[in-house]
Amino acid sequence: MSPTTTEDSTSSNHGYAKTSLNTVNRYRGRGQYEYQHVYPIIDEAPILHVAFHGSPDQDDFAFPVILPMLGCTGNFEEDPNNDGRRSIYLHGYVSSRIMRLSRKNPASNNIAGAEGIPVCVSATLMDGIVLALTPNHHSCNYRSAVAFGYAQVVEDEPERLYAMELITNNLVPERWQHTRYPNKTELKSTGILRIDIHSASAKVRAGTTGEAREDLKDETMRTKVWAGVVPSRMVYGTPLPAPTNMFPGMPEYIEDWVEEWNEKAERYSAEAAGL
Repeated sequence: MSPTTTEDSTSSNHGYAKTSLNTVNRYRGRGQYEYQHVYPIIDEAPILHVAFHGSPDQDDFAFPVILPMLGCTGNFEEDPNNDGRRSIYLHGYVSSRIMRLSRKNPASNNIAGAEGIPVCVSATLMDGIVLALTPNHHSCNYRSAVAFGYAQVVEDEPERLYAMELITNNLVPERWQHTRYPNKTELKSTGILRIDIHSASAKVRAGTTGEAREDLKDETMRTKVWAGVVPSRMVYGTPLPAPTNMFPGMPEYIEDWVEEWNEKAERYSAEAAGL
């Protein structure tokens, strides 16, 4: 977790080509397209929002659907030719609407015959509230990513297990190996979606206020209006044992992770504000 540069990026072997679908139009300089900038935002966001169209045989098909889901990026089969490109893995219940739709695989309607249903995944991290001299110049420090791709249910058992472990450890590092292994019923009821990303981009805002020139010249007004940044970050509290917990004390891997996360989050929000 470190401040991300906001320079405008062009497509390369390690990023997504800029198209009409993913190009950042407003404040173009904040747009980023390299994998190294897009993927960490998706992985750090505790909840991903996944948008898709409902089934044509439903009365409410006219409305788009957005679901909050757990997920992160990964690459099950390391391909030396993909230059670090990843997919997005999502965790859900096996009979959920998006899982049912994804099994239909309407490949004929997709670009280049890609399998799965078209989806859009968004992730946002808020790093501060920017309070300028005038409300028109108020803003937020943030990191956001939007990915477009095709979602399909993962049926291959080794890839399913890879994704379950990946998503679990992305939420809390080392958690998978410190838990009871899921039984057959649990594994069967868990659905895993893999989204093969067609296009994606990130947008990042960092820094202090941006003021109008005429406001900066008005020193009388500036003595009456406070301007600056209120840093914002997600903080994890002290872990609370469940009433049924019998583990003695607190596992070191959880304690260390909470401490490290909070320290990094505080440092980043301050750095993003220019402090």
